[in-house]
Amino acid sequence: MEIDLAPAQEGTERSQGDTHVTAAIEAVGACQAVTDMLSRVGDKWSMQVVMKLGEQSRRFNELRRIVDGISQRMLTRTLRNLERDGLVSRTVTPTVPPRVDYALTPLGRSLWGPVAGLSQWVLDNRGRIESSRAAYDLREED
Repeated sequence: MEIDLAPAQEGTERSQGDTHVTAAIEAVGACQAVTDMLSRVGDKWSMQVVMKLGEQSRRFNELRRIVDGISQRMLTRTLRNLERDGLVSRTVTPTVPPRVDYALTPLGRSLWGPVAGLSQWVLDNRGRIESSRAAYDLREED
């Protein structure tokens, strides 16, 4: 199905169907934007980094020590992606060796609250989730 996105010619009016098509296209764009950001914030390392930076700004090696299991390469990629998305700032202090600090931006801070809330929800409901999984697994074995 081909959708004509050309503007209406002068002197003609758009039909009601055109409005629905435009709304549908905007909805698809919005869904893609949400999916894109959920991929970022839902990945294993990004949320751990955001949570640690929500406590205070940190240097690279400090982050690497406190984010359990993350490799240097993965931390570098994660920080770059978060910086690209505007969630993390990187500040270089010209010393020998150079000091690099990472912190949440105001946008990153606005994400930290919902992520902290979700983390608390998981902790509050971990037992119930584990019980449900165990019951489900028992049913599936039969």
